[in-house]
This record gives sequence, C-alpha cells and structure tokens, in this order.
Amino acid sequence: MYEKTFPNKRFKHTLQFLERHIKNSETILDLGVENPFSDIMKQRGFKVENTKGEDLDVDTSTIENSNASVVTAFEIFEHLLSPFTVLKSIRTDKLVASVPLKLWFSSAYRSNTDMLDRHYHEFEDWQFDWLLEKAGWKIIDRQKWTNPTKKIGIRPILRWFTPRYYIVYAERISK
Repeated sequence: MYEKTFPNKRFKHTLQFLERHIKNSETILDLGVENPFSDIMKQRGFKVENTKGEDLDVDTSTIENSNASVVTAFEIFEHLLSPFTVLKSIRTDKLVASVPLKLWFSSAYRSNTDMLDRHYHEFEDWQFDWLLEKAGWKIIDRQKWTNPTKKIGIRPILRWFTPRYYIVYAERISK
C-alpha cells in the first residue's frame, strides 16, 4: 500500500485530530484492515481493533457486533458503494472519519492492480456532511488540509492551495 510513499503529513494531522477528541482509555473499532496508522494509534496508547477485510458494503456484522466506544474510518468511505449503510450500522455514539476531497482538476483515484484500492466516491465536504447527517450523525468538529507534492506542473501547484483531506468528529443523534 505504501511501497513508494508514506503519508506523514496526513498521519500527523489525523493523529492530532484524533487525540483532541478521543481519550486513550476508549476502545476503537477502526474500519479497514490493520495498517500503518492503526499501528501508530496503538503506539500512542489507543486500544484498537480493525475489521478483517470483509466487504463492508455486504457484511457489516463486525461493526454491528463491536463493543468499541468509538469507530474510526480513515480513507474508507470513498471505497464503498454504500457508505450510508455502514454509517447506519455503527452502534457507538462517536465517530472520527476522514475522506479525500474531490479535486476538480483530477479524476477519481483508481488502482490498476488492486480492485479494492479504488475510489467509488470522492466527496465534496458538503456531500460528506450531508451523508453523515442523513445517517444520524452530528458533526462536532471538522478540519481540512492540503497535500502538496514536489512535482512540477499545474496540478502540483494547485495541490498546495486546494484541500485534499477532510476529517470530522461526529456524535450519534439518532439510530
């Protein structure tokens, strides 16, 4: 997954945001397989369990049966055909989730080698907000950041100014 690059800036911002809202004593169900960021959360003292790679569009049983007090979903919802179903199946009252934002100057990400590493959705912030609201969540805090590259060209320059990532802390208001 991170053969050539490691998203240090994204991980730094994500960790700072998570630590601002979630205590180390809370248990976390992290949607998606174990990954470098789940390891970072564990190193910082969080108690983290991951889903096992099941297709969350089809099988939400791990989410429904979890006793975690928080669900995290870092760059997961853009891969799902129906993130609404997953958001409705969450039993906890706390959610920290991030998504890549749709870039008007770049098409949606699509891996040619990994069928699971493709974006079905790339959200605008208002679309993700609306999805959360319809699924019964109230956004308490939000943040965006850019993802500049060191390449030359028009798109790399635009990445210095255009937010690429959007993270929210939300609490359940209805089930």
